[in-house]
Amino acid sequence: MLRVAVPNKGMLSEPSWNLLSESGYKLRSNSRQLVVDDEENGIELFYLRPLDIAVYVGAGNIDLGLTGRDMLLNTETEATEHMQLGYGASTFRFAAPKDSTIDKLEDINGKRVATSYDKLLSDYLAAHGVEAKVVHLDGAVESSVHLGVADLIADVVSTGTTLRNAGLRVFADPIVRSEAVLVRSPRIAEDNPELQVFERRLRGVLTAHRYVLMDYDIRKTDLPAAVKITPGFESPTVSQLHDPEWVAVRVMVPRAEVNSIMDRLYDVGARATIVTAIQASRM
Repeated sequence: MLRVAVPNKGMLSEPSWNLLSESGYKLRSNSRQLVVDDEENGIELFYLRPLDIAVYVGAGNIDLGLTGRDMLLNTETEATEHMQLGYGASTFRFAAPKDSTIDKLEDINGKRVATSYDKLLSDYLAAHGVEAKVVHLDGAVESSVHLGVADLIADVVSTGTTLRNAGLRVFADPIVRSEAVLVRSPRIAEDNPELQVFERRLRGVLTAHRYVLMDYDIRKTDLPAAVKITPGFESPTVSQLHDPEWVAVRVMVPRAEVNSIMDRLYDVGARATIVTAIQASRM
């Protein structure tokens, strides 16, 4: 039975639960439930602290985990990133007071940097030849400068609202760009049949979220131009219509680009465009 860790709280928890639910897996019935045994689907779900998931996957008896890339990189673990999940996008960045003279990486030398991601920050500073004191805090990192604990911070940034409210501004390049990822234990092979089923289910849901099926008719003479606009994953499906001069095309396109694609198709002579939602696969 596959053992999978999921976030019990935080920004990644709800979208992770939704992904698993839409993939056909049973979730917990109340917030106190720590383990869900889904025998029908051959899986056990363990609700753990997001920051601990990669540690459990790398060192314990958990096969897979849904967590953030930044949280994985902040651990000394043998867990590896197996698959991007496409939600929970954020950046891990430096931020200093608005009136501070700290505005580039070299300015951090000799300063105190508060963070909850000690290893990730220390590795980055060492790789760039910057010597600074890393101050570990478990939370409320943005308050550390005002309270005199640090000169600047390194923290996860989504919208930046919290930093601005604390009188801080980001600077320098992102330390890391993060999103939700599926992490894998070294004890489970990539070709493990249970893992392949689990991955296929997740990919089916993610594809259904990101893409739609588009059908349109086009003259054969205009088909090359239309295919350049809608190349699909590999190649669109083209079917002959009763009129020998026309063909029907079916192709998968990004949901966010539908309107733009339709306009471009009309410009090259496409007609009768139909957009259909994709059903997630649970094979």
